[in-house]
Amino acid sequence: MIGHQLALIRREIWEHRAIYVTPFVIAIVVTLLTLTGQVSISAFGDAVDLAIVGASNVDAVHRRMVLTGILSVVTSVFAFGAWIVTVFYSLDALYAERKDKSILFWRSLPITDAETVVSKLVTALLVIPLVSLGAVMLTQLAILVLFGLWVMMQGGDAGHLVWSSAPLMDLWLAGLLLAIAMPLWLSPFVGWFLFVSAFTKRSPLLMAFLPILILPMLERMFLRSHYLYDAIFERSFKPPIANIETLIRFDESDFRLGEDAISIVSSLDMVRFVTSPSLWAGIIVCGLLVTAAIYVRRYRDESY
Repeated sequence: MIGHQLALIRREIWEHRAIYVTPFVIAIVVTLLTLTGQVSISAFGDAVDLAIVGASNVDAVHRRMVLTGILSVVTSVFAFGAWIVTVFYSLDALYAERKDKSILFWRSLPITDAETVVSKLVTALLVIPLVSLGAVMLTQLAILVLFGLWVMMQGGDAGHLVWSSAPLMDLWLAGLLLAIAMPLWLSPFVGWFLFVSAFTKRSPLLMAFLPILILPMLERMFLRSHYLYDAIFERSFKPPIANIETLIRFDESDFRLGEDAISIVSSLDMVRFVTSPSLWAGIIVCGLLVTAAIYVRRYRDESY
């Protein structure tokens, strides 16, 4: 079973190059934008010198806050790209093999429909986020290297201004936790996309998103309720994992940042997330939809 899964996951990576090409492209674009920004800023010589002097005189917590903000934006760009890849991969995973008739070849192998669909689910929920996380880590390192070189060229101390204040371990640990948690939170959507990919004959993107957009509207118009809206849109944007209020905490006496103020990991409430009924309800819904996708793949007539 495990051997089959590893082989099937490798197959998914080989056949869907966007899984690793997209993070690679994003990494190049972000790195080039960083380099371009540094070249542009260097034109303001006096202002740059003044900024470096000012940064050298502030405490490490404030420098950490600035670097955390910059590197978190980079993470957000990759997270958005990973979700786009996940959506299109999930919608194409079972649809493409029927469209090009390769499903007939794979059915001739000693691999069950359940193993095949589960491998695609694992790829969507685990492989794509982890590949993106690896790209995030490399890109953040590249950005810090560019920052360090730029600071040195401007006469500053890169070790003091950049590397001593870079919260890499905090960001990477938070990134790993989110790379595992967020796909689980969004797993009902992935299950739905796989189910649509299994049964639709054409336009899987349209077939997947029309119900998501139209059904909540019809519910509000005719039933005057908003359960579907909450289940879809509230779930998309309000996962019970982050306490934004704890991300930046001020000392009330003089409004200075505390020593432990800047930490992404400390803002993640994993206990609340794991014990959330919505998480487990979503996982159950995902399981039901994946089971339906397995059933459709097994008994669907491929002669059309």
